[in-house]
Amino acid sequence: MTTMPQSLVLATTNAGKVRELSQLFQDLPIDLKSLNDFDVDRDVDETGSTFYENAVIKAEGFARQTRHLTLADDSGLEIDALGNEPGVRSARFAGVDTGYEIKIPKLLALLDATGDIERRARFVCAMAVADAEGRIIHTAEGICSGSIARTPVGDRGFGYDPIFVPDGFNQTFGELSDDTKQTISHRAKAAALIMRFLLDFIAM
Repeated sequence: MTTMPQSLVLATTNAGKVRELSQLFQDLPIDLKSLNDFDVDRDVDETGSTFYENAVIKAEGFARQTRHLTLADDSGLEIDALGNEPGVRSARFAGVDTGYEIKIPKLLALLDATGDIERRARFVCAMAVADAEGRIIHTAEGICSGSIARTPVGDRGFGYDPIFVPDGFNQTFGELSDDTKQTISHRAKAAALIMRFLLDFIAM
């Protein structure tokens, strides 16, 4: 018989991501926590070559440290004309400690230099859930396709949101409402799949 978990740890300290994930999982009948609630080593080496591998590494590592059911995600932006870069290097592009006010102009300059007109891109999110012993019990992936704006617009969201225009819209993620993004975003799509699993898991 499975012991009903009392909490789910969202394996991040990023305030924007904590807020977004908390909204996506607000209907779960358990307490949502983040790494900010624990005294843990937050420097987990993301050595994977894919979003999936990095999500698994983080879920396993932080579950073992917190001894709680843990959800980790790894996500990033893939741009066709740049050979799917920055990809898994999205957060580390132009330097780990470099702000997005620097990352975004550098990325736009690289894309402009290609001469690509379509500017096709996608946001990808992989999620992994590990039990309190650090064993992976479920994974999911979500993809949101779109294009890259020529200049950043909007102050909603975080990261590369101000330059990504999802298909079917003429506004960036930086302009769209939370309600809209919770329906169409890469993270929302992955979260919906994870939610189905967690509701069944918690009910066991």
